[in-house]
Amino acid sequence: MTFQQALTHAATGIEARLMAAVATLPASAVHDAMAHALTGGKRLRGFLVLESAALHGVAEARAMQAAAAIEALHAYSLVHDDLPAMDDDDLRRGRPTVHRQWDEATAILAGDALQTLAFALLAEEATHPDPTVRITLVASLAQASGAAGMVLGQAQDIAAESAGRPLTLEEITALQAGKTGALIGWAAQAGAVMGGADPSRLGRYAAALGLAFQIADDILDVAGDADLAGKRLRKDAGRHKATFVSLLGLEGARARAAELVAEAEAALAPYGADAERLRQAARFVIARDM
Repeated sequence: MTFQQALTHAATGIEARLMAAVATLPASAVHDAMAHALTGGKRLRGFLVLESAALHGVAEARAMQAAAAIEALHAYSLVHDDLPAMDDDDLRRGRPTVHRQWDEATAILAGDALQTLAFALLAEEATHPDPTVRITLVASLAQASGAAGMVLGQAQDIAAESAGRPLTLEEITALQAGKTGALIGWAAQAGAVMGGADPSRLGRYAAALGLAFQIADDILDVAGDADLAGKRLRKDAGRHKATFVSLLGLEGARARAAELVAEAEAALAPYGADAERLRQAARFVIARDM
């Protein structure tokens, strides 16, 4: 398969697992909103789980559990990010955001339920027969997504908007390491945890990939096509928000993203040809149009 075919195949499998999990829940508006939030998307984080798991000899059915978990967690973060108190967006993945399709209360509850679904999936025996491995996955995802990871980055981002001064390049890099990089880092290392290997071997890859991903997002916000992206663009400039593009310039940001991709690829050298899909994933993050 080509990389795009592999990504599409992974996305199809992940979505099927997520919808099967949601189908077991009682019928309600929250149930419907969860399914809405889980529909579509690149599934890059889930793809990283599957590929890192394959690299360490983990069965795809087990890896799919963790892949679905990170995508449920990511979906929760998007539902809450889109709320009026956060980014106040009307469109996500080319469809109305959850609070627009339903209401704010339903969106909050659907996000809450997606978050807990992520941990429920990881806790299932189908994820791994060893409960120690399962709790390690649960604990590390809690760390990556909570007040020391993604939520910290989100809080820093909100604080920066009200601080009255633009962030420095160093500050933005640190902020995005939490807001965007933490979940990508968990995804890239989850397969090693499941395979009983040292996850830090993929840490350098994940750190470079996560930062490249965010720089690419900043570039898309300036130069992307809203129809292809499926969401509102040009937001950062309207808020006078410091970004990698505002600090480095468009070409400087592109050059920095390319450097980070090279760093990510170099970090995979110990894995040889077996890690080619992960190298392709790094190239994809700065070539994507959505």
